[in-house]
Amino acid sequence: MTAALGWGALAASSLVIGALLGLARDWHDRIVGVVLAFGAGALVSAVSFDLAEEGLKIGSGAAVGGGLAVGALTYFGLDRLVERRSSGAGAGPALALGAFLDGLPEQAVLGIGLAAGEGVSVSLLAAIFVSNLPEAIGSATEMRAAGSRPATIRRLWIAVAVVCTLATVAGYAIADNTGGDFKAAINGFAAGALLVMLIDSMIPEAARKAGDVAGLVTVLGFAVAIAL
Repeated sequence: MTAALGWGALAASSLVIGALLGLARDWHDRIVGVVLAFGAGALVSAVSFDLAEEGLKIGSGAAVGGGLAVGALTYFGLDRLVERRSSGAGAGPALALGAFLDGLPEQAVLGIGLAAGEGVSVSLLAAIFVSNLPEAIGSATEMRAAGSRPATIRRLWIAVAVVCTLATVAGYAIADNTGGDFKAAINGFAAGALLVMLIDSMIPEAARKAGDVAGLVTVLGFAVAIAL
């Protein structure tokens, strides 16, 4: 349990680090766009290999597909709600929601793996850490530009990181009572939420801010994530 808490906190710490970097100074739009594009590429890799492919290895296609649909619809519905309540805040709240809905199942999978005696999945840990940074940097920057107080943004991201850390502990605790299909559905849920967030918020924002280099930087993020 202690190991799950430690590894979970390490993975989630990148959310707070990213938010603090986003608040540290006024970042030029092009830099924020490049960071978001890199993160989008890393997340495409995570969806493809750490979530969807791994889900199909440990469970059925129906479980992955069901999780995919639930994750996509959950993000879509909550994002519409967040948009109505945070009008004028740019893509910041949407990116924060994406990080939250993605982080919960990803870190639960990390805890399940630890409980099963598989050790820490370096690729999953790296994917979580690398993808969290751009999401948090971009979100914090957008919310700050929209007038949100830095203290409020910091509290938000600390809360998200704490909940994601606890998801690792929860995954560890329930591992003995979960079958392959349940784990596969968790992977599918994260993949579905991520894909909708990428197309609705992260990629359009990256393209708008970074311009014509966004595609190239996205490929770089994808390649780095695969290498890790």
